[in-house]
Amino acid sequence: MTVLAVCGVLLGTLFAAVATRASPFALDTAVHGWVLDHRPAWARQLATIVTDTDTGSGAPAYALAALAGALAQRTTYWRGALAGVLALACAQLPRMALASALARPRPPAADWAAQAGGWSMPSGHATTSMVVAFLLTLAVHRRVQGRARPVLLAVPAIWATTVGLTRVYLGMHWPTDVAGGWLLAACWAASATLLVLLWRRRADHALSTERQYT
Repeated sequence: MTVLAVCGVLLGTLFAAVATRASPFALDTAVHGWVLDHRPAWARQLATIVTDTDTGSGAPAYALAALAGALAQRTTYWRGALAGVLALACAQLPRMALASALARPRPPAADWAAQAGGWSMPSGHATTSMVVAFLLTLAVHRRVQGRARPVLLAVPAIWATTVGLTRVYLGMHWPTDVAGGWLLAACWAASATLLVLLWRRRADHALSTERQYT
């Protein structure tokens, strides 16, 4: 609940600030300028490879969400896979609505080192990859034991963070676009966790009541 409240306040504050400005923040332009001055060919190619894996959008992201859902489900795998896909889709709806409402322009197209489309904030790749990372972390938490567990729990978040950073490094997003995407993903994850906990509490209460009358 605390995570949801904190992330929600930060997200609302950031979006309100963006909505009242006609130009990017000084931090955005400063980081963007630094990136353009420190983007050698090898680093640009590496960042392009990371972002082109497309785990931050499209079919690969939904495939990973389905895999995570299937692994998290201990019995009926297809239900878990469907739940994973639906979970990711539910995260996309507020992202697209917020992006359309803000209609924030991207950095100048001449600065892009790859192709991009749509509004700038919140970053679709940053939001999607972090939501998928949450689902994969949940699957690892439920499935993996032993020494490899801490490493595997950290890998999805590290990868999602890298995907978000490449969007800034390739010049297609302002840093606050990516921060907004991460905050939105955090709000979604906290909300989903809260709903699951409330559902389980209600189910446990119903089961306890049923046992009392049998």
